[in-house]
Parts: sequence; C-alpha cells; structure tokens
Amino acid sequence: MYLKELETFRIYYSQTIHPELMRMERQRLRLLGLLAFSAFLLVGAFVIELYLNLLVLTLALSIPITFYIAYLVYRVQQFRRTFKPNVVNLILHFIDEQPNYGQLAYDPRKFLTKDRFKQSKIFSTPAHYYAGEDYINGRVGEMPFEMCELSVREIARTDNKLEVIFEGVFLYAVFNEEAEGHMVIWPRKMRKYLSRSIKAFTWEGGENVDHEILNDQFRERFLVYATEDTHVVGILSEPMQDSILDYVDRTGKDIYLAFHDREIYAAVTEQKDLLEPFIFQSNLNFELVKEFYEDISLILRVVQDFDQTH
Repeated sequence: MYLKELETFRIYYSQTIHPELMRMERQRLRLLGLLAFSAFLLVGAFVIELYLNLLVLTLALSIPITFYIAYLVYRVQQFRRTFKPNVVNLILHFIDEQPNYGQLAYDPRKFLTKDRFKQSKIFSTPAHYYAGEDYINGRVGEMPFEMCELSVREIARTDNKLEVIFEGVFLYAVFNEEAEGHMVIWPRKMRKYLSRSIKAFTWEGGENVDHEILNDQFRERFLVYATEDTHVVGILSEPMQDSILDYVDRTGKDIYLAFHDREIYAAVTEQKDLLEPFIFQSNLNFELVKEFYEDISLILRVVQDFDQTH
C-alpha cells in the first residue's frame, strides 16, 4: 500500500510540484545574483571608504548601505515565507483528493495552544519555551483534526539552560462518537526521559497494559499505559499498530500517541524544520518534499485507521 501511494505521489510531484519548484528555483537564482552583485558593490564601497578615509563620506554612505542591507534581508525572508506555503498547499491538494480526506487548510503562522499540548498528557512539562508554525486543519472521514509543527523546551534544573522536550509534528483530533478511557503510548527506548510523564499519568489512574498488546514487535517498541475503564485493543487496533511500526522502521522517527475519551493526540519527532528552502543550493529535491508528505500522511493515517475501525 505504501509503495503504491508513494508512486502516485511521485507522479503528482513530477506533474505539479516540480514545475512550481522550478519557478521558485528561478526566483532563488535571481535572488542569488542580486546578493552576489550587492556583495560586490558593498565591498567596493568599503574599499573606497578605506582608501579616501573621509569621515563625511563614511557617514553619508552608512545610511543608504544600512537601508540596502535591510532590503536584501527582506528579499531573503520573502522568498522563505512564500516557498513553504506554495509547496505545502500543493501537497495538501494531493491529500485532499484522496478518499476520506476533506477541507484541508493551511496557515503558516498559526499553531496549537500550549494548553492543548499539555492536555495530551504525553509530556509532563511546564513548557517554558513553546513555539509553533505550519498549522493544518481539516477532516479525516467524520473526524475533525488540527496539526502543526511545535518546538517545546523547559529550563533544566541543573544549569538553567533550555532543554528540548519535543520538536516535531503534533496532532489533535476528535472522534465523532462517544468513547471512554485514557491511554498513552510512548516509545520504549525513551523511557528514561519520560519518568515524570509516566508518573503523572500513573497518578491519574493509569497503569501498564503491555500484556494486552498481542503484537510482539509493537510491545517491544512501545510502552502502553491506560486507565482501568479503557478498551485497549479496541482503541489501538492491529492495523494501526502495523502502520505505526512500518513508519518507525522506514524513518527512524519516534511517535507518541494518546487517547482521552473522544480526543486523539499524536506527536512525531522531527529534528529539522521541514521544507525550509535553501538560498545557496538548489531546492529541486524530491526527498525533501517526500519527507514532509510522509510525516503528514502517517499522522493522518493513524486518525484514518481509528475512524475506520471504530
């Protein structure tokens, strides 16, 4: 299934996304030419100032040079601000055309609130630093969802420096039928970093339910905690477990999940800011676009599996 989807996306990339990247590449090359020409002018102006050594000339040139540098910074920022929305909207259009998806929308500056992040109970943290971008919302089947990229950090007790708690894609969705129970799934290899989060969930009635997971590979990779009233297998279906394992095997990224009554939370780690354009090298890179598509697709597939199996 994954290979078939990827091949379809590769065709769409060639026909739709690549032409847009070519257009943006021409913009990048023009911008690069402007930067090179500007560097030549600024170096020339600096040499003339050193040669003449006139204070009046230095002061006279400093103002226009400052404004010109500000203009160059603006042009670079403008390129960065337009590149990602253009590509993301095309990716979302591809996903929107698939069955069971709809009403996908994108806002590059918006993100989920800190309260929503903490309500997931995946990470127990004061989140002293909390920032986000690239907000996407829409529907999967009958389930509304919203997701974004987040960077969450807290002040370390040892040296008062900010340490990373989570960086990546975070999703919130609402199941359209009544459901009861609370469950959190953490990567087992991250257990030593999650002791506070596990303790907090245990304090609220959660307990380890690994024995209810029949998939040996999933049980080896993940810790599963749930409250007594939770139908674990009913929520965490076998197709969902297979999808999660397949993604982790292919990407090496960590995924966290939480279910609280009708609310679903998912978090996928990502160390770098996806789809941020280069200035000094080409952005004609299928792998760059594919990675962003895969992150969105997997996290939506979790919601889709839940929608279809419940």
